[in-house]
Amino acid sequence: MKNRLRSSFNSRQYMVSSDFEVFYYSDKGFRTLNPHAHDYYEFYLFVEGDITMEIFQGKETSSSFRMSPGDLMIVPPGVSHHAVINDPEANYRRFVFWISKECCSNLMAESVDYTYIMQKAEAFHQYIHHLAPADFHQVESRFLRLLEEITSERYGTTAARHLYLCDLILTINRIIYDYDHAKTGSDELSLFRSILSYIESNLEEPLSLDEIAGKFYVSKYYIAHLFKDTLGISLHQYIIKKRLAECRSAIVSGDSISKTYEKFGFGDYSSFFKAFKKEYGMSPKEYQRLFTISSRTLS
Repeated sequence: MKNRLRSSFNSRQYMVSSDFEVFYYSDKGFRTLNPHAHDYYEFYLFVEGDITMEIFQGKETSSSFRMSPGDLMIVPPGVSHHAVINDPEANYRRFVFWISKECCSNLMAESVDYTYIMQKAEAFHQYIHHLAPADFHQVESRFLRLLEEITSERYGTTAARHLYLCDLILTINRIIYDYDHAKTGSDELSLFRSILSYIESNLEEPLSLDEIAGKFYVSKYYIAHLFKDTLGISLHQYIIKKRLAECRSAIVSGDSISKTYEKFGFGDYSSFFKAFKKEYGMSPKEYQRLFTISSRTLS
């Protein structure tokens, strides 16, 4: 089936389609291309050959990776790269998948789970991952299924293409996510703790996903995913819970309710009232009154 789905190599480095393109290449006598960058995301699954992938950070600094079968590379838009051919006579096989930023945005509107590996590449400049044999075959089979659907004329091919596209991307993201979380995750844990500490120290200041992402120089989508995966709630929900806890402590200490909710970033009493009652099952005044009565009874 692979030979039937094989693509003739085309040196163009731009997309014709508005959503995605996928290729299976098998070449001999392939020549090294000049470094180039795209305005779309590129996924590259290395199958066979003798090449070194060079990825550039800026104009003069680069990193080189001797590719092994099963290596998966994700290159974000604007990152210059090229494959250096070490042995032109060796058979060079790979899958190449291009997906536009607009298509990614549409998928992300469905679920942020589709973009974990992309955000990881952009946030930490980690572009190459090695897949275990079983995982490599999972990804390869999904590439082949998508290629086969694109070349078919079967009923429902538009719907099937979307399903297989989502399956390919989600499978890749799930595999890399599982790899990352099977490790100690020390870098991720350190980042998470630093964000928690920053929030704790700045509850009286305006806090937003964009502002925190800028503070820690990481993607806001990565932070959103980190909180959802670690705590099961969004960053915004976590901040609200922490602010409500501070408000609760303040008002049971006798502080003014109006001054308290303003101090901790609630724009108006109505939104504070709804959030407080949802969290604690009663209004701020009821909570304060109940605590006051309990304190007097104990006295």
